[in-house]
Amino acid sequence: MIEFKNIEGIYFVGIGGIGMSALALYFAKGGYSVAGYDRSETRITHSLTESDCNVIYDDNVSALPELFGNISKKDKVLIIYTPAIPVENRILTFFRSEEYNLYKRSEVLGEISAHTDTLAVAGTHGKTTVSTMIAHLLKQSTVDCSAFLGGISKNYGSNLLLGESRYTVMEADEFDRSFHRLKPLMAVVTSLDADHLDIYGDRVTMVKAYNEFCGKIRKGGNLVVNHKIRKEIVVPEGVSCFTYGLEADADFRASDIERGEDYYTFNIKTPETNINDLHFAFPGIVNIENFTAAIAIALMCGVTESEVKKGVLLFQGVNRRFDIRINQPGLTYVDDYAHHPEEIRACITSVKEYFEGRKITGIFQPHLFSRTRDHAEGFAAILDQLDETILLPIYPAREKPIIGVSSEMILVKMKSGKKSLLKKEDIPDKLDVSKLDVLITIGAGDIDQLVKPIEEKLKKERAR
Repeated sequence: MIEFKNIEGIYFVGIGGIGMSALALYFAKGGYSVAGYDRSETRITHSLTESDCNVIYDDNVSALPELFGNISKKDKVLIIYTPAIPVENRILTFFRSEEYNLYKRSEVLGEISAHTDTLAVAGTHGKTTVSTMIAHLLKQSTVDCSAFLGGISKNYGSNLLLGESRYTVMEADEFDRSFHRLKPLMAVVTSLDADHLDIYGDRVTMVKAYNEFCGKIRKGGNLVVNHKIRKEIVVPEGVSCFTYGLEADADFRASDIERGEDYYTFNIKTPETNINDLHFAFPGIVNIENFTAAIAIALMCGVTESEVKKGVLLFQGVNRRFDIRINQPGLTYVDDYAHHPEEIRACITSVKEYFEGRKITGIFQPHLFSRTRDHAEGFAAILDQLDETILLPIYPAREKPIIGVSSEMILVKMKSGKKSLLKKEDIPDKLDVSKLDVLITIGAGDIDQLVKPIEEKLKKERAR
């Protein structure tokens, strides 16, 4: 149990991360003095500063605010860090050597989870979209919720939602087995594609970790599982399990999907009723599947059918999740966070379906040396479905380079004749707007820093 009594301040090492920033905002709004370190300025760190969080970008101990740098006050503060921070980070080293109260982000979320009715979303992809959809359905209803999201909700302009409800929506992150800290009342498992093999070693071990997560669900709770992976999930005793998907025998099934000009219509079959004529103004059938999971959880929490229909209609999406930045005749720009081959497959499939018959150019930044090594062939195969691909160097995140592993591994395995490898700084100058139809940027690293410059260039060139 983490003791918050007599605590005056909380310091976040890695405060600019999407998950860490939500926690920082949570404690800042709770009246604590909040400060933190991150290696670079971003829109997220700027928003934290605007919320009175003290953010520094130099891992120099002398730059710490007095409350956190004064060892005599260490019992009045908590230090929260993410495993993505390098062990040699000087600030983290200082806190460890001086025996401050250190906790992983997952431990703090676990503590919050134990004191609320947590709705946790797990899966190697789809977590952020499904959790944001659940939070939106609950916020748009009389049920309400709080939420810690892995992306910025376009409806609410934040990755932290606060409410008066007993429900809290959280992403259940499998990295570093963080999701084993949670104690959910209800949970969703969206997918089990092999990922984070640097942590698990192989997919079999990874699936066991997911089943251990399912074992954390409270007795009397519910588990909602993608129909395609149901056979791999072990349902704990005392927990009710339901499937969702497009399959005819799924417990919660999306059906009668029809595409309008700017929206889809579809129906939802549940174990007890049918909800007909839902309107969804968001690209990709995969997102109808995602919404099916969200609707299942929302109904279990007491959201009414009419509130579900309203919530689906008003959903605006998540920044960097099939984020349509420009959509003009003959020029479309989409940005997406996809970084695993199956995520990229879903993204490209949705783009090709939604913008049928148009030329699609993709800019992809691989994320992690280990993931590139493990999935180079998968990346190459799915990127070959684009009309043209531009690869960027690998974004290392928490990792050190692996000898022989680079974006070139993907490039040489691709069969496409329209492929190239460029430096990040070469974008967007080398983009020829006259040859673009649909452009998509893909990746979980710092490719997001290109979004605004690309968007501005495309708009400027198109205006000429």
